[in-house]
Amino acid sequence: MALLSRPMAAAPFFVVVLLVLVAAERTMGRVVVEETLCLSQSHAFKGVCLSNTNCDNVCKTEKFTGGECKMDGVMRKCYCKKVC
Repeated sequence: MALLSRPMAAAPFFVVVLLVLVAAERTMGRVVVEETLCLSQSHAFKGVCLSNTNCDNVCKTEKFTGGECKMDGVMRKCYCKKVC
């Protein structure tokens, strides 16, 4: 009976060690790179910007990666985004 209780007592230790190894692998394997986005008011978008989708599409025709509507004073204007 003593032989069965000894391996069973070691099982939680091995589970904890395994969890620590998995957690260490997940955090060490990640490299986080923060991209800085630059904004530029669209030259092609006309009128008040009411749809982020329309703004995004117009900005892509201007060779930007995307765009979104932003408040500029009292007007919503289309601003294009790209990685600086």
